Amino acid sequence: MPQPILRTTRLLLTPLADRHLELEVGLDSDPEVLRHLFPRARTRDEVLASHAGRMASALKVDGLGFWMAFGSGGGRPGSTAPESEDGAEFVGLMMLPPAHGPDQPDDPEVAELGYRLARRFWRQGLASEASRVLLRHAFETVGQRRVIAQTMAVNRGSRGVMAAVGMRYVRTFFPAWDEPLPGSEEGEVEYEITRETWAATGGRQPR
Repeated sequence: MPQPILRTTRLLLTPLADRHLELEVGLDSDPEVLRHLFPRARTRDEVLASHAGRMASALKVDGLGFWMAFGSGGGRPGSTAPESEDGAEFVGLMMLPPAHGPDQPDDPEVAELGYRLARRFWRQGLASEASRVLLRHAFETVGQRRVIAQTMAVNRGSRGVMAAVGMRYVRTFFPAWDEPLPGSEEGEVEYEITRETWAATGGRQPR
């Protein structure tokens, strides 16, 4: 099952392809976008290596991978998703690869949710909107058992998205950093949502 094109009210999510490389380079050229990920903007060679890794990761589990999000009308409420990415505004990179990392067991039924939006699209609810359609795809189409998400403990915005789409806090952990970021002393947090919770809540924040 190849990655499908996904749509929300305001977004078109297209599977990541080689033609999107320059958009990735532009996204990672803003150090504010990377504030909770890297200590600086990334070089073109670094982005090229990440792109290759993302493309390879998308081959591990059918239906999982990375998507490029496009919108119209600046992503504002009331705007509608474009029919195609031609001429549409690039919003960001949406991620749903198999979970990976030294503390993650190799389980094809566990995926990892992520999102990286261009700064002009922050605080418009677009990360939550994209995350809900990705979670629906993970559980209802791919058949994942569990989806996790990780971020720095101090990243309140990202944690708010996780809670808004029905994920729950699991743990705080302290990975080794080659180049520690401001706030890294507070650790990283992991959230999760299971197939059963998704079925019960439909991606709504539990009351």
